Amino acid sequence: MKKTALYLNLILLVFITSCKHEVEEKEKVKFLVTSPVIKDTMTTREYVCQIHAIQHIEVRALEKGYLQEIFVDEGKFVPKGKLMFQILPPIYQAEAERAKAEVNFAEVEYSNTKRLADSNIVSPNELALAKAKLEKAKAEYALMQAHLQFTQIVAPFDGIMDKFQVRLGSLLSEGDLLTTLSDISTLWVYFNVPEAEYLDYKAKQKIENGDTLMKVKLRMANHQIFKYPGFVKTIEADFNNETGNIAFRATFPNPELLLRHGETGNIIVDVPLKGALLIPQKATFEVLDQKYVYVVDKNNVVKSRRIFISAEMPDLFVVKEGLKVDDKILLEGLRLVDENDTIQYEFKKPMEVIKDQRLHAE
Repeated sequence: MKKTALYLNLILLVFITSCKHEVEEKEKVKFLVTSPVIKDTMTTREYVCQIHAIQHIEVRALEKGYLQEIFVDEGKFVPKGKLMFQILPPIYQAEAERAKAEVNFAEVEYSNTKRLADSNIVSPNELALAKAKLEKAKAEYALMQAHLQFTQIVAPFDGIMDKFQVRLGSLLSEGDLLTTLSDISTLWVYFNVPEAEYLDYKAKQKIENGDTLMKVKLRMANHQIFKYPGFVKTIEADFNNETGNIAFRATFPNPELLLRHGETGNIIVDVPLKGALLIPQKATFEVLDQKYVYVVDKNNVVKSRRIFISAEMPDLFVVKEGLKVDDKILLEGLRLVDENDTIQYEFKKPMEVIKDQRLHAE
């Protein structure tokens, strides 16, 4: 028992000595301390987006028959008016020729009837019937010509061909899908905005009398920024009740045809912040997903304090709540202190800290 008590006393003595040594070491170390700063700045918001061609249509067969020719290729640019597909036309050609013959016959019949009517040999009613027969033949001929034209499918606008859904010789029915065609010279990019941010945007637009369009950038799937900026020109009418978001549509030029219909990316919106309270990110630590800083009071005692962040930048946080501009916060050595420790510190001006942070980030 005496040995056990002696052993426990020895452990306690070592612990006390270690704690005392640790306190002394903390008192010898000079920690770096700074303060928040109020500054006008710019932050960014990102939204997942979907990229659409300004025109994207399905190209379908207008007549039934066999696919005789394909004059374009998948993924290629097709100018407006270019012949893309030819459906086997002989039946429609024969029907058109028959209808043309009917027109010629009706014209001769009408001419003879008119000559007889002018000589009062036949009645005006017979002349009217001959004329009606001629008009009917002309209508039938026009219909057959339309059917014949429908066997040739041409591009309705400049665009990029998608993959073919049929092959040469395929038997087509009226309405069968052949391919799709996309005009990607201009892009419509859709992204969803939360209700609060939508209201902020409308308030800003009201201040600017609605004359200024929101300028946005596009981060592509390879994390590069698309070289041409876009502008928000349209907002959908209704909010999504399930998500609380509303869709914005930004328009981007795409003169190099780099982006295609169906791609995804991120819309980047620059948001100006006036009078923002800024602190370095490295001055914070997390406990259960909540952010804290160590505040140094007038007695040089360290106390943790929870803060609330309204925006995040690569090296700074914008503090919404929890700090004042005259608070002193621990900048370095956060892992070396505990709650209620008394420390020695050196104060560094906030603007110098921010400048150093940004230089380091670059």
